[in-house]
Amino acid sequence: MNYQETIAWLFSQLPMYQREGKAAYKADLNNTLELDKYFNHPHKKFKSIHVAGTNGKGSVSHMLASVLHESGYKVGLYTSPHLIDFRERIRINGKMISEEFVVSFVRDHQIKFEDVKPSFFEMTVSMAFDYFAKQNIDIAVIEVGMGGRLDSTNIIHPDLSIITNIGLDHTAFLGSDLTSIAVEKAGIIKHNIPVVIGETQNETEHVFIEKAKENNTNIYFADQFYTIEYSMTSIDNKQVFNVKYEDKLVYNDLRIDLLGSYQKRNLITLLRALDILKNMNYNIDNGSLFEGLLKVSENTGLKGRWQVLGYNPMIVCDTAHNLEGLKYVIEQINQTAYKKLHIVFGVVDDKNLEDILNILPNQARFYFTKANIPRALNQNKLEKEAAKYNLEGKSYEKVSTALEDAKKNAESNDLIFIGGSTFVVAEVV
Repeated sequence: MNYQETIAWLFSQLPMYQREGKAAYKADLNNTLELDKYFNHPHKKFKSIHVAGTNGKGSVSHMLASVLHESGYKVGLYTSPHLIDFRERIRINGKMISEEFVVSFVRDHQIKFEDVKPSFFEMTVSMAFDYFAKQNIDIAVIEVGMGGRLDSTNIIHPDLSIITNIGLDHTAFLGSDLTSIAVEKAGIIKHNIPVVIGETQNETEHVFIEKAKENNTNIYFADQFYTIEYSMTSIDNKQVFNVKYEDKLVYNDLRIDLLGSYQKRNLITLLRALDILKNMNYNIDNGSLFEGLLKVSENTGLKGRWQVLGYNPMIVCDTAHNLEGLKYVIEQINQTAYKKLHIVFGVVDDKNLEDILNILPNQARFYFTKANIPRALNQNKLEKEAAKYNLEGKSYEKVSTALEDAKKNAESNDLIFIGGSTFVVAEVV
């Protein structure tokens, strides 16, 4: 098989949660452990950092990988889902895994895969760990796919665990309340391995403290150390922060190339994580920190976080796809100057649609659409449900058609926002 045939086989033969939903979810680590043994435990051949959370785990993972890269380390980065190319999930110092490795990995081990019948995610994790080991990386930043306790990545023994925050997402799998979800995310906390929690939340704080005590490990709530009161945008289109540590200014004019105002929460998480890594004798100085944050997108290929796609009219996309994430995005929309607001919007069919629709700005003109995946909610159903919340617009079968119509209707000082689903954004970046 060539690369395209290999990818087609991956997508068609193996159930994938991101596309198909619950059918692909495995409630144990048996397949992962069997594959790990088969590949001779590759995750033991490099250091790692484990990153979980409802929102922000992707941004924190990319920030961390960029700073470590600038510090001189050979850094593996495993994230999901991808936007355009499957290989975005597995990178070393920003460079995607080669097509040749993907093809040979599937070809050489296809008999084993057909025997074990792993999920798409289980096999991709095995591919990433095998690749990182063979490439002799120094450290891998490993983003959890979903949850934590039963996630395929949770066989690693990292130097540090990070949990960004807890929100109501994937409730069909992780639980219907914040405490239940926190229990699943806390599953990545391991014996004697320190953990950073990004945000202190009343409903979940005790869960993490109890899990840390159970595992005899130190726990740090990042927002109890660092604060960022506001951000500014520089003339070269970078976000600028002044950061305080216990009310003392410690980082002045800290610039980042990610423009989402919500990134200040992720930055606080990152900074506390770096403090702990420095205490473990990681070679990270302020020069590497500043340069790494300035070049996150360049160093890691990160896309889809308040990404500006055009001007006159301004066109922005963001992969926020749950209630908490969309609240942050709408907050930023409200802080953006525009004459009229146009929203190209689509969701997957397992979201709590009522809560999401209830927070969307009803002064906007909507272009309801669906991504080209089986899990996407039908655009006509979305339009019908949205009408109950006084959200008016038309429905479009294709994202591209919806965006083209938005561009036709928008004037130069309008704002077009594209979002609601990672897969909607994937079709426009």
